[in-house]
Amino acid sequence: MTLPDFVSVPGLSGIRFQVDYRLTGDREEAAAKAQDICIEQTVEFPAELVPAGDIRQHIFGRIESLEPDGPDAFLARISYAAEVATTELTQVLNVLFGNTSIKPGVRIERLYLPADFLAAFRGPRFGVPGLRDLLGVHDRPLLGTALKPMGMSAEALAELAYRFALGGVDVIKDDHSLADQPFCRYEDRVARCAEAVARANRETGQRCLYVPHVSSTADGTLQRALFARQAGAGGVMVCPGLTGFDTMRLLADDDRLDLPIIAHPALIGSFTTSPTSGIAHDALYGQLMRLAGADATIFPNYGGRFSFSVEECASIAAGCAVEMGHFRPIFPSPGGGMSVDRVADMSRLYGRDVIYLIGGGLHRHSPDLVENARHFSRMVRQAAGAG
Repeated sequence: MTLPDFVSVPGLSGIRFQVDYRLTGDREEAAAKAQDICIEQTVEFPAELVPAGDIRQHIFGRIESLEPDGPDAFLARISYAAEVATTELTQVLNVLFGNTSIKPGVRIERLYLPADFLAAFRGPRFGVPGLRDLLGVHDRPLLGTALKPMGMSAEALAELAYRFALGGVDVIKDDHSLADQPFCRYEDRVARCAEAVARANRETGQRCLYVPHVSSTADGTLQRALFARQAGAGGVMVCPGLTGFDTMRLLADDDRLDLPIIAHPALIGSFTTSPTSGIAHDALYGQLMRLAGADATIFPNYGGRFSFSVEECASIAAGCAVEMGHFRPIFPSPGGGMSVDRVADMSRLYGRDVIYLIGGGLHRHSPDLVENARHFSRMVRQAAGAG
């Protein structure tokens, strides 16, 4: 035996967090998968060689329950010691799924993170109440749109932003395809669009926010975000699948920035496309986005050009508001092929705490972009029963 017979681990608090994993197979197969997760996500060492003591009793993952979840599937609730995950988001994600993400037939369904565990994380800086306060809008859903298509100049995109803001759109963001291309440089675009929206706000008395896309290199994302702040942007958009979830957390925690953060789902779609592997919609787009500091989370709406169902979209909205210690609820922001005439139907599903993200659909209603935005606003107000 190369290890001692007994190991005592100092500093264990007894605090544990729990994860629900959906496991395919019969009970025997599911039980074997659950036991494998307990080892793989912690010690990653032959269980029979691990000495007695605190490693076995506390460091190992622990199966709390194993219940049927439909034909040939079981739901395993597994707990982990808080000290295994530490207070670093990267390690939390590593413990949640790490090596197990490589194995088929395992899907994260829900996270149960106690308040004592979440105390180490700031979470969303603004969330639903803070973003509403910034905009001065408390009685209806928020209106959002994106600046597109790629290939337009910074000047042309700023003119679009100005018209959208005149029409009453609350959040005008860059499309995630906009970066620092030679035909539309980042700093030029951000400065022009921020000024255009500020000009419209002076004319309307509203508080529309311009939100540029800041995802960049490992050392460039924060610099882009700080430039956006200096230029007068009202928020920033991050693709955590491109930059890493902890980069988004870094922006959310930085007091120099102090701006709302909108998360975009680029590159993480495959996490949810399989019903038997990956991460469930509400856990990914709701809980994990909040853990990483997002104030709003973009995802494909049902019935658009993507394949999300009504039930999956409803689950995301639930994940944006589920109890998570001191964390504020955040805005679900459905988009992707949406149209203005579907607002009433969506209102029944999402209620008032939602940002409707309509892009190309705002250009189809008429040649007058300002009037199109006002029509969008009227439809949302009517569906919400707001004045």
